[in-house]
Amino acid sequence: MKNLLTSLIILSIIFSAGNVFAKDWKKIRVGTEGAYPPFNFVTPDGKLEGFDIDIAKALVKAAGAQIELVTQDWDGLIPALFAKKYDCIIASMSITEERKKKVAFTNKYYQTAAHFVAKKGLIKEFSKAALKGKSIGVQRATTHDRYIGDNYGNDVIVKRYGSHDELYLDILSGRIDLFLADSIMASEAFLKKPRGKDFEFVGPGLFDARWFGVGVGIAVRKGDPELVKILNAAIDKIRADGTYKKIQNKYFDVDVYGE
Repeated sequence: MKNLLTSLIILSIIFSAGNVFAKDWKKIRVGTEGAYPPFNFVTPDGKLEGFDIDIAKALVKAAGAQIELVTQDWDGLIPALFAKKYDCIIASMSITEERKKKVAFTNKYYQTAAHFVAKKGLIKEFSKAALKGKSIGVQRATTHDRYIGDNYGNDVIVKRYGSHDELYLDILSGRIDLFLADSIMASEAFLKKPRGKDFEFVGPGLFDARWFGVGVGIAVRKGDPELVKILNAAIDKIRADGTYKKIQNKYFDVDVYGE
């Protein structure tokens, strides 16, 4: 009887402690890059805008919470999540097996192809041999970076950048021959702009899950499974009530959710 009473007291203490320390998620802090238009970017007057930003606001609203947006350089996004600078990352981060070893992910909220971009006429017929010796730009620590390293190795010269703006400057000046990036981002932020008029997509769209994952999701610390559930429910909600389509149509003329 004494052992049973002791066990009940211990369970009561554990349950109470769980209630004390359980997070209510009335406020969700979202980390994003702010340098990946049209998905996330900072306007000249200092406002965060873009598809990721509007989706983040819609998801947090659907979850019945308040939002706080925090900007962070791309290669510091996951370390800052671990440091609890914010609660989740909504920054066009692909769901890959490598990243899943470090963080938990929600279901996808969009999925688009990766694509090479080069000056018109540079690549007559796309092939691995056609790229040999070429200099290729990628954003550092991305799925595109890993894809080039794994598939082209020493056959090409890889130049890594902290942001796509730096990459664009170098392809315009001729310091790199091609770059690899998300097709929608490359189209909207570069090819459709006056500066991109002399450039084009080359080769096929790339979807291979080994490098590009199974879509773009929201990264969350593994210790916060409840937040993953909350955000998954919010994704389903905004997809069902038309909010997602409204946001998508604001930025794109194609379906970016994928199959």
